[in-house]
Amino acid sequence: MSAAVRLLLLGVALLATPWLLGQSPLGSGLTVLRPLGWTMVVASALFFVLAFWGNRNARKAARPRVAPEPEPRRDPLLAEALPKLQQTQPVNPLVWSHVVFDAIEWRRFEAVVEALFQQAGFETRSQSHGADGGVDVWLYSRAVPDRPVSVVQCKHWQGRRVGVDKIRELRGVMAAHDVKRGQFATTSTFTPDAIAFARENSVNLLDVDALLALIAQRTPEQQMALLAVAHEGDYARPSCASCGSKLVERTAKNGGSRFWGCPGFPRCRTTLPMRSS
Repeated sequence: MSAAVRLLLLGVALLATPWLLGQSPLGSGLTVLRPLGWTMVVASALFFVLAFWGNRNARKAARPRVAPEPEPRRDPLLAEALPKLQQTQPVNPLVWSHVVFDAIEWRRFEAVVEALFQQAGFETRSQSHGADGGVDVWLYSRAVPDRPVSVVQCKHWQGRRVGVDKIRELRGVMAAHDVKRGQFATTSTFTPDAIAFARENSVNLLDVDALLALIAQRTPEQQMALLAVAHEGDYARPSCASCGSKLVERTAKNGGSRFWGCPGFPRCRTTLPMRSS
């Protein structure tokens, strides 16, 4: 590098000296050296460029090479199943609304209704599956634990109103067990005839809005406890009303629509249509 500097300085001197001496005889004589001066300047410039690129490449070569991180291996079965799981597994709401009742299955709905009456101070009895005799939850006073004070019927329906025939059935059960008060809870609504009959026969109707209003009267801790009951286990997959097992997805023969079927088939032939998403 020092030789290139000296060569550059000498070339500049050969170019500048004739200019500084002007029209003197010595200046005129040194004019012939200008080509040599230009050659020295160009040569030294080329030397600097080559030295710069050589140092740059040397620094690159001296840098430690970091191996790229390997891409995570993905299980092809998991990659195929993940989109389906994301579509079928709903997100748990943190507050009570119609969305909660729409998301849970019928057995979780009955459990929520039972827990709601337990919070009101009643002792309750219920069964998870099988013939219930028209009663989903029996309500008892703590003062008289051996005699029911009311009975509860639940219907987890969507887009279908509860008619007067269901209220009459509950009234018949009340008469058979000599129970003076009845409760009918649904995620839907009631027809005008059902409302009129219930009013005249001591049946308290709890449609989805009435249930939400009742839940809103509970403490925040009680509301969270009810949410925990609603979202317990595989809360979106319906249960078999006959044997209590979780139903599985089935496809009708000859390319028919999908439906819920009992895993105990053919011993248990319970089926349910799949709700539209």
